[in-house]
Amino acid sequence: MLDSLIVPLLVTTDLPPDADLAGFGELLAGTARTLPYDAFLAGKVFWLDRPVLPGQRPQAATELRFAAMLGYLAVSGTGRSAREVVADVRRAVVTAVASGYGGGAAAPAVFAIRERDIRERTPDTALYIDTHDATPELVTAARAYL
Repeated sequence: MLDSLIVPLLVTTDLPPDADLAGFGELLAGTARTLPYDAFLAGKVFWLDRPVLPGQRPQAATELRFAAMLGYLAVSGTGRSAREVVADVRRAVVTAVASGYGGGAAAPAVFAIRERDIRERTPDTALYIDTHDATPELVTAARAYL
């Protein structure tokens, strides 16, 4: 059995209006491969657009769209704190979003959150994402939480 640390995560950012949600999810999932240790990210991505109430105008087609991911990052080994892992994944996500969307997206926020919040706050319509070709033991460890 592989020693691992599981960190529940929230990632949020504003994306260009023409951004593809699945593409955003794939971008996030791929960041696990850029970390300096084996990692696997699994979660769900969704839009957090403001609701349009009667009498209100819908969001303009040129406005940035608020996107989020709630999920779990599993990392191999011992000796790392959740704080260190979140700092590493934050750097990776900021770099990936900047290279993927350029100046068209806002700098993402990456937080460790409570595991319970993921189950309670993930919309049913969210799209599942995960890191492809990850270490099987990390996949098994993270999926136990999904």
